[in-house]
Amino acid sequence: MKSWDIRSLDLQAHAPQILSSTDDARAIVLQIPQGEALDEHQVHERMWLTVIDGEVEITTSAGEQVTGAAGLFAEFEPGERHTVSARTGARILLLLTPWPAPDHPGAMTLEEKAHARERAAEHRASQG
Repeated sequence: MKSWDIRSLDLQAHAPQILSSTDDARAIVLQIPQGEALDEHQVHERMWLTVIDGEVEITTSAGEQVTGAAGLFAEFEPGERHTVSARTGARILLLLTPWPAPDHPGAMTLEEKAHARERAAEHRASQG
């Protein structure tokens, strides 16, 4: 068994700390200072967010909004854009699954990444 006391971890603002990463899921904790936010945050995986400490306001790109403190639990679809604003200094836990999602850049092979860079360069050239 592995365990963490998330409230006592020494975290730096906006510096996510990976607690655990397996072939199935990833757990990440981060600190957001009061008045700051994760603007237009989006991940490739399904994400669950739990407020460990502090108070946050979460707004989705669809206009849904929720405010909550320690104990708030929210679920996001893969690719769902959202903003997490810290009303007070806030510590949050993110659980991502499946890890990595099939379309996550970290799931690509080196060859797939090379082709993705080529396609991106071609796209930029055609745009401009």
